[in-house]
Amino acid sequence: MRANERIALVGEKCVLVPYLKRHVEHYNKWMQSPELLEMTASEPLTLEEEYEMQESWRVDENKCTFIILAKDGPGQVITAKNALSQKMVGDVNLFFNDHDDPHSAEIEIMIAEPSYRRKGLGLEALRMMMTYAYQALGTKRITSKISTENKGSIQLFLMQLGFVQIGYSEIFGEVTLEKILPSNAQEEEGQESCNSDDSVIQAQFETLELDDGNLDC
Repeated sequence: MRANERIALVGEKCVLVPYLKRHVEHYNKWMQSPELLEMTASEPLTLEEEYEMQESWRVDENKCTFIILAKDGPGQVITAKNALSQKMVGDVNLFFNDHDDPHSAEIEIMIAEPSYRRKGLGLEALRMMMTYAYQALGTKRITSKISTENKGSIQLFLMQLGFVQIGYSEIFGEVTLEKILPSNAQEEEGQESCNSDDSVIQAQFETLELDDGNLDC
């Protein structure tokens, strides 16, 4: 997506940056893992195919992808010059595939590096992405499809992000979860819809304009 191709979102634990050519080789190595392929319901790609995918996603206005980079610590100062040099640990995506509702998106996240799981990076990255989607992209509804085997992720979305379950597929072995974000009218009137408690997703982060010299898109 062109909207995020030159920005970084800096949180307490992680930095979200656009998916650039510099990330492709590492990403392709991740996606040879049977565990990650099963987790993401993906097929392995060759390195050449991965480069083509990165370029197509960069210009596809229905897909917003950030690579998740881990900060060395909460006190680390991130600037436009060093933002891209942090350790690559996963990705978070929005897919705007609902043709009947352009303000609806499906969210997916992957923490590919096992040593960085269960450290709060995934939760922070989700909150940052959802806040960005709401504030910058005008997103009003977010859904997520999660395997019934991934009970930890289901609980995270339900208990910590305020999603509700709206569907179950026995064939695919997955649940569909939904989060309705408040409309402008609801914000002005101080009202909320049935599951729009945005206090659970509001993330504090800094938005940086990346150095053009560091962009290889």
